[in-house]
Order: sequence, then structure tokens, then C-alpha cells
Amino acid sequence: MVDPLLVLAIIVPLVIVVYAVISTIRIIRPTEKGLVERLGKYRRFVEGGVTFLFPFIDRIIKVNVTERMTPVQRQDVITKDKVFMGVDAVVFYRIKSDETSVKASQYAVASFAAQIDTLARTVLRDIIGGMDMSVANTSRPVINASLKTALDEQTERWGIEIVRAEIKDLEPPRELIISMESVLKADNDRQAAEKTAIAQATLASGQKNAAIQVAEGQKQAAILQAEGQKTATIEIAEGDAQATKLRNEALTTYFKDSAITFKQLDTITASLQNNTKIIVPEGKAISLILNEQENLAKATIIPIPTPPTQKNTRQM
Repeated sequence: MVDPLLVLAIIVPLVIVVYAVISTIRIIRPTEKGLVERLGKYRRFVEGGVTFLFPFIDRIIKVNVTERMTPVQRQDVITKDKVFMGVDAVVFYRIKSDETSVKASQYAVASFAAQIDTLARTVLRDIIGGMDMSVANTSRPVINASLKTALDEQTERWGIEIVRAEIKDLEPPRELIISMESVLKADNDRQAAEKTAIAQATLASGQKNAAIQVAEGQKQAAILQAEGQKTATIEIAEGDAQATKLRNEALTTYFKDSAITFKQLDTITASLQNNTKIIVPEGKAISLILNEQENLAKATIIPIPTPPTQKNTRQM
């Protein structure tokens, strides 16, 4: 029979040895840095990889040096013009990877995440409290830059780098939002009315200009027509005067002794111009008609025979 005390005497030391061996080996990831403490005092700085510790007297603190995010608790901030605004923000930071910074993050501050949150809230109250509401709403990049600068100054001694700080939400009271929406709607309606009035005025001006152009065109057309009629009348009158002059010259030169014959010729000419049928006694004024052959082609002459000589015959 196996003695239980003997078994314990063998197993207990074996367990202690295995535990001691395991506790001496530590693996540090590439995203981490290590701080080795011996008997409560800082001993050395450990990079990524495998490191060995003295069992029971050494301990290691692993520090993540990748970028992290901490939300800033929502708060109501009063602006310079006495308006309460709800503010949400988020801060991105990382612990610097050098030994001094890693040590500062562990030995210079108890809880840097909580303190960054509190510090950010305080800085936001100071920044937004010095602005009017309208300025704060349109100055988010300015607020973000100011917040990052203020946090950098405070966290530098903690070995922490503020990567960026962002305002998530900047919300005025609901009643103020409704009022602003009403004002915006009224402004939009006013602008729409102004644009409609401008369009109507432009249309009326265009119609007026078109009417003026039409009236000017009609006026010019009437003037040109009157001038044309005047010119035509003058030319006709000048032609009539010239014709009269020529007739008078012909009368004086060629029909000096035959005024009656010329008058007959003039009458026949005027009649032939209207395609008139002329009735002349047979054997009369034939010489005058022959001198107007061109006009006779348009006329029809109906000769009237001379009545025969009546003889009074008495029958007895």
C-alpha cells in the first residue's frame, strides 16, 4: 500500500517546480510593452517577444501602445448668449512606445482614460462657453483643434499622445430648434417670393420690350409705305407732266393747224387705254386710228355703214 504522505511529498514539490518554471516565462505581443518590477520596484523595460522573470519576486505589467478611443460623457454647456447646448465628444489617443512614456502612463496617473474624459468635459465647457450659439454651430473644426491642443498639454506628462478629438453632437434645446426651423422656413418663403416677383417683373419687361419693338416696326413700315406712296405719286405726277409737255410740244410742232384732229386723237387714245370699244362713222378719222396701231390691238372697232341715200319714189 502506497503511503499518502510519500505521495504528497513527491507531488507538492513537483507542482511548485512546474509553477515556478511557467511563471518565469512571459510573452510580449508586438502591440505591447512590458514593465518588469522586482519586489515592488521598477527593474527593466521589455519589448515584444519572450522574456524571463525570477519566480515569486518579479512581476510584469503589459501596456498596450495602440491607438484607443474614449467617449466624453454628454453634458449641457451654456454658451456666451445664455443658450444650453448638449455636447457629445470622443477622444482618440495612444500611449507613446518609448520607455519613459510607458512608465509615465503607469506611474504618473492612476486612470488616464477616466481623467481624459473629465479633462475633455472641462475644456469643452471653457471653449463653448466663450462662443455664441450660432458661432459654436459653425465652428466645430475650431472646437476640435482647441480641444486637442488643451488635452495634449495636459496628457503629455502622462506619456499619452492625443491623436484627435472630435465633437460628435452639438445640439441646442428642442424649443430653440423648432423656432430656428420656423425662421428658416419663413426666410425660404421670402426668398421664393422675391424670386417669383423678379421672374414676373422680367416677364413683364420682356413683353413691354416686345410690344415696343412691334410698335416701332409698324411705325417704320407705315413711314416707309407713306414715303413709297409719296415717291410713286411724285413720279406719276412728273410722268403726267412730262407727257403733257410732250403733247403740248407735239401740238405746237406737228398739229399746229389741226387742233381739232389732235383732240380727236387724244380722245381715241384715252379710250383705247381702257380697252374700250370705239364706234366711229365709216370713213371718218381713219388716219388718226392708224397712228395708234399699238392701242388698237387691244380695242374692237365696230364700223357703222353710212345710211344709203333715200329716194322718194312716189308710185302713182
